[in-house]
Amino acid sequence: MSVEERTFEELFAELEETVRRLEGGELPLGESLALFERSTALAEQCNTLLDRAELRVRQLMQSADGGLADQPFEGWQG
Repeated sequence: MSVEERTFEELFAELEETVRRLEGGELPLGESLALFERSTALAEQCNTLLDRAELRVRQLMQSADGGLADQPFEGWQG
């Protein structure tokens, strides 16, 4: 399965597992660096998918005159 076909949930689960392994410690330096690099790539991929989702939501929330009807996303805990 290519990266493009993976869901946000799959990528995020792998990111969580990678971070858990890093936080556990007791890894050789080379493996720690490889996991850190992988976690960085996964975080970037997750952010890309979130950015795309945000853009899609904004497109769906456009007002009748074509402008954005910027509204807070209900359920947002940020």
